[in-house]
Amino acid sequence: MKRFVIDTNIYSAFKSNHPAVVARFREAEEIVVCSIVHGELLAGFKCGNREQNNTSELEAFLDRPRVSYVTTDASTAEFYAEIFKRLRAKGSPIPTNDIWIAASAMQHGLAVYTRDNHFDCISGLIVIPCQR
Repeated sequence: MKRFVIDTNIYSAFKSNHPAVVARFREAEEIVVCSIVHGELLAGFKCGNREQNNTSELEAFLDRPRVSYVTTDASTAEFYAEIFKRLRAKGSPIPTNDIWIAASAMQHGLAVYTRDNHFDCISGLIVIPCQR
């Protein structure tokens, strides 16, 4: 997949120069950041001691030509509700924000690039697992 939504842990791996993540980003046509991931990153920055530096680096990343930004809307909420219902019926809960990330990806017909295995529980979602 040359177009994908990134999970928060992928941005962190990229900032740590994780070789597989750096390589995939280099080959990507489009790297999509959803507002949920943006919020998770900003929250993490506020809890750290490098908030301004990390925020500036994220802003520079978001300004890259191949990086796109998507927000949640009523359509995302419909995808979220359907995913939540299916996971609940299967007894496979996952973190709420990850359901939102999956909903954003599905809404836009994209895969999720992640280091988390629980995205595999979401039927219909294309998951790109990160090599550790």
